[in-house]
Amino acid sequence: MAAAGLGGLGALLRTVRYEVLPARTTEEKVLAHVPRDVVVTVTASPVKGLEPTLDLAGRLAAHGYRTVPHVPARLLRDDLHLKEVVDRLREAGVDDVFVPAGDADPPAGPYEGSLPVLRRLSELGGPFARVGVTGYPESHPLIHDDVTVQAMWDKREHATYLVSNLCFDPRVLGEWLGRIRRRDVTLPVHVGVAGPVQRAKLLAMATKIGVGESARFLTRHPSWFVRLAAPGGYAPHTLLARTRNALTDPASKVAGLHLFTFNQIAETERWRRSLLDRLEG
Repeated sequence: MAAAGLGGLGALLRTVRYEVLPARTTEEKVLAHVPRDVVVTVTASPVKGLEPTLDLAGRLAAHGYRTVPHVPARLLRDDLHLKEVVDRLREAGVDDVFVPAGDADPPAGPYEGSLPVLRRLSELGGPFARVGVTGYPESHPLIHDDVTVQAMWDKREHATYLVSNLCFDPRVLGEWLGRIRRRDVTLPVHVGVAGPVQRAKLLAMATKIGVGESARFLTRHPSWFVRLAAPGGYAPHTLLARTRNALTDPASKVAGLHLFTFNQIAETERWRRSLLDRLEG
């Protein structure tokens, strides 16, 4: 694996977050392959609801991992449900949550987007030390780009960091980092990057998460799947090399990398360690 062009990225590769899906074997894979200093974020599905996410996050926290459950606004039934989720996570020792709007349609309750949930968390006294929200380098299929930047500005008082959604275009990613900073969005960013996805495993995973879920994912993000599934169509180190200047510019305030593992956890950690060894060897 070539490490050319990746100088300066070692610090970001050491401050990674691994996004995993709460499947039957996820806990076993994390325990077998993920060091305790790697943050593990746990997604939530509009089909399965929050329970698998909360359960896995709690179990991983008990194993000593710093876990970040996704708490999509559109999966919350009401204020009482939110309070129950908060209490459960705090009891498990979780102090970091990621609050996207979510894809549930219709919503389970009154929350259409993440801002009302963020405000409610503030009213509850800010029970979590860290609260993340989503950034969209590439156009969101349902939201205009200017609206997404404005939304980040609106959330700045309640959130502590951004996680950028997947982006495969180095130019677009670099321009987005500059654009949000010019708009005075100062939250640190964990840049979302797809890990070294194997095509056959990605297709198998898409099948396992369910027909409805797969259809929703592909409808909203068709370019992601095409780029990830195409043989030879994507390599994470190439994206990082081409975006290096923006990622390492102090003005970009990039805090680390958020690696979408698609539950290819062993492969992702092996790729990261190999790249770090080449960079630091």
